Amino acid sequence: MPLISSEITLQKWGSIMAWIVIPAMMVLSPVYWFYSYGMVPGPGPADGDEVRVSIPRGHGFQGVYQALVDSAVLEEDVRFGMLASWRGVSKRLRAGEYVFSRPATPSDVLQKLIDGSTLLHPLTFQEGLTMRQVAKELGRQGWASQEELLDLCHDPGFIASLGIQAPSLEGYLFPDTYYLSRGQDGRAVLRMMVERFLEVSEALGLDLVAAEAAPGVVRKMTIHEMVILASIIEKETGVGFERPQISRVFLNRLERKMRLQADPTVIYGLGDFDGNLTRKDLRTPSAYNTYLIAGLPAGPIANPGRDSLHAVLQPAEGDWLYFVSRGDGTHQFSKNLKEHNRAVYRFQKKR
Repeated sequence: MPLISSEITLQKWGSIMAWIVIPAMMVLSPVYWFYSYGMVPGPGPADGDEVRVSIPRGHGFQGVYQALVDSAVLEEDVRFGMLASWRGVSKRLRAGEYVFSRPATPSDVLQKLIDGSTLLHPLTFQEGLTMRQVAKELGRQGWASQEELLDLCHDPGFIASLGIQAPSLEGYLFPDTYYLSRGQDGRAVLRMMVERFLEVSEALGLDLVAAEAAPGVVRKMTIHEMVILASIIEKETGVGFERPQISRVFLNRLERKMRLQADPTVIYGLGDFDGNLTRKDLRTPSAYNTYLIAGLPAGPIANPGRDSLHAVLQPAEGDWLYFVSRGDGTHQFSKNLKEHNRAVYRFQKKR
């Protein structure tokens, strides 16, 4: 009798366990099916490789997911969408160019998209490039069309949104090395360059100098006028130590109401320049021909670097009014026309 009782007891326990375990498994299996997915490596060789995936703007979650599947970073699985929804990030995945090391887990892939850990491309702009040259280079490398960029550079609303008071962005696209992501459009790149200008100009105290009422030619200039002058200095010399002297020459001429007579301003006003500046060019009227107009030209003629901006704020001390190229990249500075003519004969006509 005791044996029979034990068998009945075991049968009862077995039934009870079945009623508990089977429903539990029915509940837990889908949970495990979902939660384990994020930790399972996706496709790819065991020894690993790298895959570049470009996620364009405006493609939405489905477009992002399809790009990852097409690039064999993920296998097609509905759980990736479920994982993104569960984490509440379906609309937070950032566009750009990514590098994924395979095999990668779906969780790692998702986190990289959330962080926006995109591949960055260095792009360097030298001092003295014009707005058009910057737009051309950005267009050549596929960041945006040159026409779109130039339209933005002349768009009053866009310019005002950047905190710039000028008719265009000429002079305000700061020359530097920028690290760009393929998810950025032309508007974002231009904004980055202007923000760099504002950062450098603030560090130099450009706004403070413009606001002060102390005597002196420099302190009577607006920020825009200082940028114009800096752009002329930038184009007149590539030798760093000469920039304060070049600045002083132009400031002295402005103070004496002499025309600047700067060749680079004439060239800018010509638009199409074949590399040979002629007497006819010097007589061609434009808002940039400083042989014909008094004072500064209509606007900046290039994008000046830090040293040229600094030279406007800290010009050298001297009475120079002229300078002429020595032919080796440097210039001979003169205080009067007689000295200048001798220098021209020595370094230009005689040679």
